[in-house]
Amino acid sequence: MELYTFLRATADSWGLLFMFLVFVGIGLWAFRPGSKKTHEDIASSIFRNEDRPAGDPADPRNSQRTEA
Repeated sequence: MELYTFLRATADSWGLLFMFLVFVGIGLWAFRPGSKKTHEDIASSIFRNEDRPAGDPADPRNSQRTEA
């Protein structure tokens, strides 16, 4: 039982610290300065095809070619 007690105490203390650091890391990663454009793009993606439904990208009739 000595090994079990040691492993449990280690998991209780270091596991909690690890999970807290992962939580803080994810928060910092999500709010980093370089991600503002990505988050704005994702937030406005619902309004991209407001005037008409989005077409199937695999359908050749929905290609957005501009012919001069």
